[in-house]
Amino acid sequence: MNTAATNPAARGRGVLSGAAAVAGIGATEFSKNSGRSELQLACEAVLAALADAGLKPSDVDGLVTFTAETNSEIHVARNTGMGDLSFFSRIGYGGGAGCATVQQAAMAVATGVADVVVCYRAFNERSGERYGLGQAARPMDTTADRAAYAWMTPFGLSTPAQWVAMFARRYMHEYGATTDDFGRVAVVDRKHAANNPAAWFFGRPITLQDHRDSRWIAEPLRLLDCCQETDGGQALVIVSAERARDLPHPPAVIRSAAQGLGADQHMMTSYYRPTITGIPEMGLVGRQLYAQSGLGPGDVDAAVLYDHFTPLVLPQLEELGFCAPGEAKDFIADGHLEVGGRLPVNTHGGQLGEAYLHGMNGVAEGVRLVRGTSVNQPDKADHVLVTAGTGVPTSGLILGADR
Repeated sequence: MNTAATNPAARGRGVLSGAAAVAGIGATEFSKNSGRSELQLACEAVLAALADAGLKPSDVDGLVTFTAETNSEIHVARNTGMGDLSFFSRIGYGGGAGCATVQQAAMAVATGVADVVVCYRAFNERSGERYGLGQAARPMDTTADRAAYAWMTPFGLSTPAQWVAMFARRYMHEYGATTDDFGRVAVVDRKHAANNPAAWFFGRPITLQDHRDSRWIAEPLRLLDCCQETDGGQALVIVSAERARDLPHPPAVIRSAAQGLGADQHMMTSYYRPTITGIPEMGLVGRQLYAQSGLGPGDVDAAVLYDHFTPLVLPQLEELGFCAPGEAKDFIADGHLEVGGRLPVNTHGGQLGEAYLHGMNGVAEGVRLVRGTSVNQPDKADHVLVTAGTGVPTSGLILGADR
C-alpha cells in the first residue's frame, strides 16, 4: 500500500496539491542602505503584495515568516491595518525557510484555518546585521547551536563562505569540476539580472573572465561565487485557488510544497555523512514535490534555485533529477540554464544578481514566470520549481499555471 504513512514523498497529494495559490507579490526596492527600519520595509512589502492581489489589510487573517525575522506579527498587523489573525507561524533555518513559509500558508488555506495568508521577510542585511560575517564576532551563549559552531570556529571555519568552500572542494575532487563550472552559474545569473530593472546588478553583466579575475574569498570560492547582501523586503499573498481566480492576476497554483531535514544534518557543516557532494535534504524535498504534484523533472519548464553560493547550485540540479550526479557541470556548460535552454534558471538574476532576500524574491519570480511577466520570460513556464536555502534544513515548491 503506497500511502502517506508508508511513503513520505506522497504526503500532501490530494490535500495540498492545487488547493491554494499565490495571488499577490510585493517588494520594496533592493538596496545597500534602505535608510529606514526593517519594520517599515516589511510593511511596505506586505501592502504592495496585498495591492497586487486586489485585497485589503483587513482581509488578512494569517501571517507566516522566518524565525530570523525581527518584525513580529503583532507589529506588522498593527502597522498595516490588519484586524484579527487566526493563524501565525514561523519557520527556522534561515534561507531554508523561504518556500516553507508558502507551504505553511497553503496548508492553513487548504484546511480552512485561514483564508488570506501573507508571507513576508524584510531586513537591512547590508546596512545592519551582515550575515556573511559568520560566527566569530557573535557573543557566546549556551545554546546547542552555538555549541555546535564551537567545533568549527577554532579551526577557521567561521563564515558561510568558508563552510561552503569545504563542500565545493570535495565536489571538485570527486567529479572533476573546476572553478569555471561555478563561474558559469554566476555569469548566467548576472546576464538575467542585467535585464531586470529591479535587480541591484541591472545593466551589469559579467563574463567568465570577470569571474576568474575576482578575488578569493575562501578557496575555491571567489567573490563572484558569493551572493550579495541586501536591504529590502518581499511579501506574498496566498489564498485558495478558487478565490485567486477572481483576483486581478492569473493564479500561481501551488502544485506541491515540501520541507526536508536530512539525516545527520548540521547547519551548513554536514561534513560527517558518508559523502558530502550531494544535498540529501534537497533530494527529500524533490521526491515529495514530484509525488504530491504527479509531475517529474521532465515536466518542469523553469526553476528558481537558491544561489547564495554558486557551488551549491550544481548538486541541486542533480538531487532534483535534472541530471545525474557529477553531470551538472556539463548541463550548465551546454547552456541549459539560459532562457532558451532546457531549464531556464533564476530568470530574475537570483540572489547573486537581483537581491538576497533569503529566497523570498525567488518565490516571487516563480510567480512572475507562471503569470508570464518575467523580464526574461521563457516560451513556456507552466510548471516552475523553486528551492530554498541549501546546506541547512530546506524547502521547495512547484508553482503551476491554472490550467
